[in-house]
Amino acid sequence: MSESRTPQVLPTRKSTSLLEKFSEADVPTGRGVLRTVVFREKRNGREHVALVVGEVQGLEGVPVRVHSECLTSEVFGSLKCDCREQLDRALDFITQNGCGVVLYLRQEGRGIGLGNKIKAYALQAEGLDTYEANRQLGFPDDLRSYDVAAEMLRLLGVRSVDLITNNPLKIAGLVEEGIPVRRRIPSRTEHNPHNVGYLRTKRERTGHLIELFAEDDDDTEAKVG
Repeated sequence: MSESRTPQVLPTRKSTSLLEKFSEADVPTGRGVLRTVVFREKRNGREHVALVVGEVQGLEGVPVRVHSECLTSEVFGSLKCDCREQLDRALDFITQNGCGVVLYLRQEGRGIGLGNKIKAYALQAEGLDTYEANRQLGFPDDLRSYDVAAEMLRLLGVRSVDLITNNPLKIAGLVEEGIPVRRRIPSRTEHNPHNVGYLRTKRERTGHLIELFAEDDDDTEAKVG
């Protein structure tokens, strides 16, 4: 008599109790109408936003950008990073595609907050890079987590994503939280004299897949394989 075996399923962390869906409305923008869904984090009251284009519930391969807030760039126009450009390009992509989600997470300064981020900027002016500055202030390189992003996607009914990112840690973070990442869509932006060192540091220190110059194309293709 043959023995039937239950296939092994690798465990994934799929918490569904971090958030409550707090509010939702259509918001007209220069790119068109964005369905704006606010999720409130139960543990600290922090509010995160999903900007949704089209019907994403039950779909595979939904274009998704997981974006951490950057007040200095997105509101004040700072040139020290490329966050505003990445946000703009992700919104352009999903609106032109007619389907997708941008998750806007309240994780300023890779999780250290606005005040500490400005302290880090002061240290960078003295010659430290972005990661060295964080460590000088007593923080790790990156305090961000993706459990909230994963739960937002589950509550929206997204089955798998095509992730708009240059950051391999975001891919790993979503997969670890149980969200299948079908493929990566590069987030290409223009560099400037104020952020080129920052972008190079992210590429060299944490493996960001960033193309800065034309000659980088071959190197990036080799990395992505």
